[in-house]
Amino acid sequence: MEGTKPVNKKLAVALSGGAVLVLALSGCGGSGDDSDAKLDAWAKQVCVAVQPQAKKIQAANTAIQKETSDNSTPEEVKKTDSQAFQDMSDAYKAIGAAVNTAGAPDVDKGAKKQQDAVNELNGISTSYATLKKQVDALDTKDQAKFADGLKGIATSLDKLSTSGNDALKTLEEGDVGKAMTKQEACKTATPAASASAA
Repeated sequence: MEGTKPVNKKLAVALSGGAVLVLALSGCGGSGDDSDAKLDAWAKQVCVAVQPQAKKIQAANTAIQKETSDNSTPEEVKKTDSQAFQDMSDAYKAIGAAVNTAGAPDVDKGAKKQQDAVNELNGISTSYATLKKQVDALDTKDQAKFADGLKGIATSLDKLSTSGNDALKTLEEGDVGKAMTKQEACKTATPAASASAA
């Protein structure tokens, strides 16, 4: 028992880093309102689609963090982490689909920026699906083995949370970011993040 708590805490810290990826897409960057109607419509479509997924990712985050503060058994930790990774994989896939459906934003190299972001989001989704498989394979009967397995997952998660949102940042540069900051759905998707970003 004692062995799993600090490791799962590490998992929660790494996971909260991962949530930054979706905050990037929730329009927390840029300011001003000189973007055109076409771009506003694009931003609105993406923001409305991202909002429920951002909440899903935050809920998964909260679930893992809760397991670190409770005296959870390895079985509970495994079940919670597995579900959280599944939810995050689904959420990133849905965000990728939303950006894909919205089409290219009406900016310079919009199509390339959009495609790069979709590929990146799908890649993140696949990474979380892989982490879920790793968690599902952990042996909860052997405490030491379980803690070691969690450590490996926390390391992978750490890498995932610090890499892979360059295309999202590129997509949101300039006018796209300005258009997104005007959308109510983007503002309400991540109130805490907006406050800290400001």
